[in-house]
Amino acid sequence: MNITEEERALFKAFASLRDESESAKFLKDLATPAEIEAFAERWRIARMLDEGECSYRDISAATGASTTTIGRVARFLREEPYQGYQLILNRLKKTRSTHR
Repeated sequence: MNITEEERALFKAFASLRDESESAKFLKDLATPAEIEAFAERWRIARMLDEGECSYRDISAATGASTTTIGRVARFLREEPYQGYQLILNRLKKTRSTHR
């Protein structure tokens, strides 16, 4: 993965966040409300796709996202080499199962 020094510094900043509150504060400073909304929409789509119970059309109706956006999230969820969505989805599933 080709990462610039600026991107590396940003990723390190994210990695230093300790909890949801710190993450929210940092993102509110860093991104516009529209950008945060787009991130939240993609994350919702990824979770819905991972559950496997909804069609693209159902997800579009529930989220207001275009099928193009849903397809892009699906591609990154299943095919792209980064696997960031899967990493976090799996981690959250593991966390939920240990808190039961």
